[in-house]
Amino acid sequence: MRRSFQQKLSAWYRGKYDFTLKTADPLQARWKHEYTGKEHKIREMERRELAFSGVLYNILCVLFCLIFIGVLLIAVAFLPAHGSPDNPAVNEVMERYVEEGMDETGAVNTVAGMILDYRAFDTLGESFVLFTAVCAVTILMKNTKKRAPDGTPVPMAVKPGIVEYSKDNIVKTVSRFLIPFIFVFGVYVLLNGHLSPGGGFSGGAILGGALILYAMVYGEDRAAAVFSERLIKTVVLSSLSFYALAKSYSFFTGANHLPSIISTGTPGRILSAGLILPLNVAVGFVVCCTMYSFYMYFRRGRIQ
Repeated sequence: MRRSFQQKLSAWYRGKYDFTLKTADPLQARWKHEYTGKEHKIREMERRELAFSGVLYNILCVLFCLIFIGVLLIAVAFLPAHGSPDNPAVNEVMERYVEEGMDETGAVNTVAGMILDYRAFDTLGESFVLFTAVCAVTILMKNTKKRAPDGTPVPMAVKPGIVEYSKDNIVKTVSRFLIPFIFVFGVYVLLNGHLSPGGGFSGGAILGGALILYAMVYGEDRAAAVFSERLIKTVVLSSLSFYALAKSYSFFTGANHLPSIISTGTPGRILSAGLILPLNVAVGFVVCCTMYSFYMYFRRGRIQ
C-alpha cells in the first residue's frame, strides 16, 4: 500500500520516514545499513569488556587473598608465647568472671553469665549471623509456589535419590518413641543453661534435631503444616527483636557500673539470673528454626 505525500511528510516529521532512501521501507533499510554494524561492534566491545573484567576479577581475588593471608601470618608471628604469664588472656577480666560472675549475673553457669550478660552483644551478633545465613539460603533456594489451573497448590515433588524414612517401619517406630524425649531434653537444656552446662545454642540444636527427625518420620508435608514458613519467620523475628530490645535496655541500666532494676534472683533457682533465661530461650528458638529451615530448603527447595 503506497502512502501519499502528506502521509510521508507526517511520517518524516515524526522521524519514521527518510526521503533520501528510495526503498520500499526507507526506515528499515536505513536501520539495517547504519545500526546493524554498530550493534555488532557494541556487542563485540561488551564481550571483550566482560572477558577483561573476569580476568581482572580473578587477579584481584587472588591478590586480596594473598594480602589477607600475609596479614594473618604477620599477626600470628607477633602473638605472645603460649602459657606466658604476660598473655592478655591472663588478666583481671578472667578473675572478674570467675570470682564475681555469680554475684553480678546470678548465673551458676559462668559461661552463660559471660556470653549473655557481660558479652551479650557478641551473642546477639552471632544470632544475627544465623538469621543472615537463613536469608541468604532463602534467596538462593526458595522456589515460587506452583499452582494447578484450578488454583490449588501443587504437591511438593520428592527429589530423586532421597530416602523416605517415613516408609521404614523400624525407623518410624523407634523415632516416634524418641522424638518426645528429645524434645523434653532439648527444653531442659534450654531452660537450665544458667544453672548447668547448656543454654540457647546447645538446646536449640537439640530442638532443631528433633524437628528434623519429625519431618523425616512423619513426612515433610505434615511437618510443613505444623511448622509453617510463616510460623518460623514469626518466631525468628520475635526472638531477635526481643533479644535486641532486652539487651539494649540492660545496657543503658547496667553498663559502666550503673545499677540495674532487673533482679538477678537467687543463684541456683530456675527463675534467676535476670534476663539470661529469656535470652537463652530466644537464642534457642533462632538456632532451632535455622537448623530446621536449612534441612527443609536443601531437601525440598522450600519450607512449605
